[in-house]
Amino acid sequence: MPTMCYGLYVQLYSLTRLLPNQQGFQGYHLDILSFQYNFQHFKSNLLLMQRPIRTRFDTLSLHAGQRPDPVHGARAVPIYQTTSYVFKDSDHAASLFNMERPGHAYSRLSNPTTAVLEERIAALEEGIGGIATSSGQASLHLAIATIMGSNSHIVSSSAIYGGSHNLLEYTLPRFGIETTFVSPRDIDGIRKAIRPNTQLIFGETIGNPGNDIMNIPVVAEIAHEHKIPLMIDSTFTTPYLMKPFEHGANLIMHSATKFLCGHGTVIGGVLVDHGRFDWESSGKFETLSEPYSGFHEMTFDEEMSQGGFLIRARREGMRDFGACMAPTVAFYILQGIETLSLRMQRHIENTRKVIEFLQSSDQVEEISYPELPEHPDYELAKTLLPRGAGSIFSFSLKGGRKAGQAFTEGLEIFSHLANVGDAKSLIIHPASTTHHRMSKEDLEKAGITEGTIRLSVGLEDIGDLTEDLSKGLYLAEKAARN
Repeated sequence: MPTMCYGLYVQLYSLTRLLPNQQGFQGYHLDILSFQYNFQHFKSNLLLMQRPIRTRFDTLSLHAGQRPDPVHGARAVPIYQTTSYVFKDSDHAASLFNMERPGHAYSRLSNPTTAVLEERIAALEEGIGGIATSSGQASLHLAIATIMGSNSHIVSSSAIYGGSHNLLEYTLPRFGIETTFVSPRDIDGIRKAIRPNTQLIFGETIGNPGNDIMNIPVVAEIAHEHKIPLMIDSTFTTPYLMKPFEHGANLIMHSATKFLCGHGTVIGGVLVDHGRFDWESSGKFETLSEPYSGFHEMTFDEEMSQGGFLIRARREGMRDFGACMAPTVAFYILQGIETLSLRMQRHIENTRKVIEFLQSSDQVEEISYPELPEHPDYELAKTLLPRGAGSIFSFSLKGGRKAGQAFTEGLEIFSHLANVGDAKSLIIHPASTTHHRMSKEDLEKAGITEGTIRLSVGLEDIGDLTEDLSKGLYLAEKAARN
């Protein structure tokens, strides 16, 4: 597993070989690593073990975190639709709750099906582990609640999803957590926004809705100079297009609802830890470096130097906030991940052809996509996103609000709805939907015109997509004349 805290992975991998009847055992990574096992017992196994074969992206997408069902031989990941798990005896129950042995006790904390998803995403991102949550928003909240309390501060990119912005701007201040928003292109502004009580820098790989690219390597350097972690929302890129850990990020979150699932069927999120941030030496994170009375006075960073964040996130955050993922949801997302690389390739291919088609239309005023030379982040995108800059972009139509409405309502293949990252092509006209209460002037302040259209390009035949768009352009031009 290239650059992936390989020693920890070998420990997990060897344990699953020694205990092959434990479905989803690898996914229970954070508790396994904290168990009071004597790893010397496994030392000979570790030394004799060869490097795991399943280390390439496409193979990990299909196999990471799971072995065939040892009881019935099922090749697909079983759905463990259960709330709880039978204890062998009282000692067994106590040892599970005290994290003295591997296993599952209650599905709010962990579930064998969900555990496979957690391990698979962690493997694809090259992190030490992950936690699946009920939504992407829940992943963001879980990360913040794990390391922060009252009188904390976040520096966030201003180019983020609206739901994330609302959480940071309006909800968290009620609990004593403030956020300063800075353009992801304003590197000096990010540095100046850091305060003594800043505990996180947050941004997205590709900003929403303007397709701003955060210079993750540079921002990561700033974060680490101040001994604070960098958390990246990688929803728009997935680990196929970018691996933020390779560029210095410490935590990654996904709205798995989008490209990871890829079919618009379920809502879920995933939080992944790289395992290399030194929480203790930072001196800013008492939740990890001080004893926690809510769990036997445990000091999480002492219990596990590379996984303390995940232990606390699960043992406190999942236990107390309860935003867990259902096993059936995990199963649907796993189905999507199996074809992730194939889908992302087609998404990118179709997006480039759609943009080429739109560039030929006189009705289109401007296209915002990082692969276009006129985009402010064109050079950065070539460096950070060599496989492609995603399949979500916006463009502006002549004729304003009427043209935008006519274009959107006239399409048949593109679905008019508020989502992205689906196998099906999607469209939304912000001025008449998500931002319909805003004046023309306020829209412009937000970087949106009355004619702005956002597309999420899907996997349909490109000829059908361009024909659909051609009809929309005709209707937009007609509406603009009236």
